Amino acid sequence: MAVLNFLKDHPFAVEAFFERSVVFTFAAPKASLEHLLPECLTLDTFNDEYGFVAVAMVETKNLRPKGMPEFTGNKFMLIGYRVFVRYTRNNGKRLRGLYILKSETNRKKMEFFGNIFTHYNYSTTDIRFEDKDAETSVISDGSVFRADFLASSEEAPLPQGSPFSSWKEARRFAGPLPFTFTYNSEKKEVLIIEGVRQNWKPQPLSVTNHHFEFIHNLNIDGMILANAFQITKVPYFWKKGVKEVWKG
Repeated sequence: MAVLNFLKDHPFAVEAFFERSVVFTFAAPKASLEHLLPECLTLDTFNDEYGFVAVAMVETKNLRPKGMPEFTGNKFMLIGYRVFVRYTRNNGKRLRGLYILKSETNRKKMEFFGNIFTHYNYSTTDIRFEDKDAETSVISDGSVFRADFLASSEEAPLPQGSPFSSWKEARRFAGPLPFTFTYNSEKKEVLIIEGVRQNWKPQPLSVTNHHFEFIHNLNIDGMILANAFQITKVPYFWKKGVKEVWKG
């Protein structure tokens, strides 16, 4: 069992190539989201008023242990539901990152190995991108979501009711953030995974329709779509996990 727990702690670096990553970020009054977090984390807020939950839908290829040849990698679709958070390390350094609520993939192979080498608790579902003229749809029948959006444009309007006044403000909550956290409450251990990205230029999306059943089922009063971004053709890698005991 100890060996299995070690394997789940990101024991080696992983790299991949993102063909595209589409992220929808939802805002809600911070008090309504705090119950989603473990004791070691706090919400990363905007104007000390709103917290954020993101849905990331990623088309990735060449996913493999870092340093291995590309042909050993695999192609997957990944779906992540994450909360924007902050964590203060024992040395006083403050980190911005994401806390995992749920992870999904379109292949059993990724579910199997993902659950051996991470604490992300992957399950398998269907997901597909459909491109038609200027509009793209991302759809999952099993997870009951659909989002439709137009090609990226700085002139795209922010979603109605968004707390942001500009896309410049909204980019701060575009995701993914540099760090991802998991927490073992019994041992009070925080696992920190750092992501490293290149050429990361999130492009605004004009959203015409969206429904995510997981977000709906959170039953968070006042939750609204705050922004939506897309990035394409970027390399990405995750460093080996680092653990520390949370001092409180």
